[in-house]
Amino acid sequence: MLFPFIILLWISIPGLIAQSAALLPDGQASSYVLGPDDQIVIHGIDIDEIAEKPVQVGQDGQISLPLLGTIRVGGCTVRELEAALRLKLSAIIRSPQVSITVTEFRSQPVSVLGAVNNAGVHQLRGSKTLTEVLSMAGGVRQDAGYRVNVVRKAEWGKIPLSNAHSVESGKYSVAEINLKHILAASSPDDNIRICPEDVITVPRGELVYVVGEVTKPGGFVLNDNESVTVLQALALAGGLRAGASPKAARVLRPIDGGKRKTEVAVDLKKILSGRSPDTPLKADDILFVPVNVPKLAGLRAAEAAINIGTGLVIWRQ
Repeated sequence: MLFPFIILLWISIPGLIAQSAALLPDGQASSYVLGPDDQIVIHGIDIDEIAEKPVQVGQDGQISLPLLGTIRVGGCTVRELEAALRLKLSAIIRSPQVSITVTEFRSQPVSVLGAVNNAGVHQLRGSKTLTEVLSMAGGVRQDAGYRVNVVRKAEWGKIPLSNAHSVESGKYSVAEINLKHILAASSPDDNIRICPEDVITVPRGELVYVVGEVTKPGGFVLNDNESVTVLQALALAGGLRAGASPKAARVLRPIDGGKRKTEVAVDLKKILSGRSPDTPLKADDILFVPVNVPKLAGLRAAEAAINIGTGLVIWRQ
């Protein structure tokens, strides 16, 4: 039997956790930590005053409940809060049965920006690694580079990587991570745990394009600090087709900040035979291999295809 009164008492739930630890069954502790804007529903037998009613955690990490008054829940896991509520309610009713469901997860946002398929703000809902968060964001796009930048608020500690450094007078920790190493499992320690309010940015990779009479036309993502030559780009594109005119190949190179392009003649036949030096390519260069005799219209068509981004596949090494 419950009495219709409210205990006007400031209750610090974290302070009760040590007392209530014995009430937690082994292996059932929830990894989700409650925080501001989360919404919970408390389920309880014969506790009509608080049961089955949605309660939102305030910006100060507190909730207000009939019978119990103001309760600080920010920083508690769901299981810790259940145990602490049972302990507190035991002073009012005999053997209280309490369980909690999180109906809205809002307190652990992480921002994922850049070359991912579903950029935006995502909720961690527990412990997540970098690759798991990128998967939540739909994975990286084909034009993504091979590095990821992570910015973390100082209150969550320094990012546990050797290249992590502080910025803005120590307010943030910043680190760069080689995504290719993580995906290849060559540096599993770099697949760090992500903290709430982290900002993860996946920059678009630098690309070179190979179009025309090649086996696999499209754009090719370069590794960081990597440059390729004409022959290397040709190899990435699977080599020449039978109807190609290697002597008439051209490189279309952006100038004036990408507003215009200049054409550089490239004799692939001489390069392949070793009679001419291999030509280095820069980011956003377009290697165009025409059919038979080169035509200006063909070059312009290749340039237009790059500009509007249609009909081209992006390949990752």
